[in-house]
Amino acid sequence: MHRSAVLAPAAVAVLAVAACGAPSENDADAAGTEDTLVVGATAVPAGEILEFIDENLAEDAGLSLEIEEFSDYVAPNTALAEGQLDANLYQHEPFLLEFNEGNDTDLTAVQQAYLPPLGLYSEQVDSVDDLEDGAEIALPNDPTNEFRAVLLLEESGLITLADGVEESNFSLGDIEDNPKDLDFHEVEAPQLPRSLGDVDAAIVNNNYTQEAGLDFEEDSVLLEEVEGNDYVNVLAARTENADDPRIATLGELLLADETLEFIEDEYEGSIIPAEGS
Repeated sequence: MHRSAVLAPAAVAVLAVAACGAPSENDADAAGTEDTLVVGATAVPAGEILEFIDENLAEDAGLSLEIEEFSDYVAPNTALAEGQLDANLYQHEPFLLEFNEGNDTDLTAVQQAYLPPLGLYSEQVDSVDDLEDGAEIALPNDPTNEFRAVLLLEESGLITLADGVEESNFSLGDIEDNPKDLDFHEVEAPQLPRSLGDVDAAIVNNNYTQEAGLDFEEDSVLLEEVEGNDYVNVLAARTENADDPRIATLGELLLADETLEFIEDEYEGSIIPAEGS
């Protein structure tokens, strides 16, 4: 297996350029080769799941994987769109569709893989009832996950959204009722675990909680419901190469019994295999 990491600078625009670069004649060496499928992923859990597949299942399935690790949510899609990757695994379909719309890309979900439930985490309180008036809450600053975060808060009874608000047109001004006068801070998703020392609570994407060593049972105050959840992470490709048989093979391996058992054993319920979502 070949595995490398892509580190992301703080500024998204610089990140995308630095991590992905411009298309070049060498792109064929990075992706689309006949023998090796190049897949981008965040380190946890996607990278670990892909590594398990590469080490235990891929060879017997006639598949060779190269895993490129990324530390943010923008660069893996940019690299995929530019042809530096054949596929990626890290995002849910609502995020992918929002990325397509905002960046004029043509990426598509090929296979559902697993659900990483979003959660409200805190070093200060053990229950939403303990949040004081004016408590500071950090939210993911990308539109899709921010809307997902406020839905979690609404389900808990902390806020009420205005009627008719949808992900595509949401802003914090659409919070109609905020009885505790919660003070919201929009933070880049990778920085949310680090913000826990500065705010009363933060809604953190699952992959970053695991990278930061947070325990989803002990450290979470709220967790998303699993049943009917729309935010299952997917294996994605460019629409033009979505029917690549190597990608189909990887999709099958993501749902293989061995992979499902690995996810259940490794993440002890903090990651839900697609079959169980």
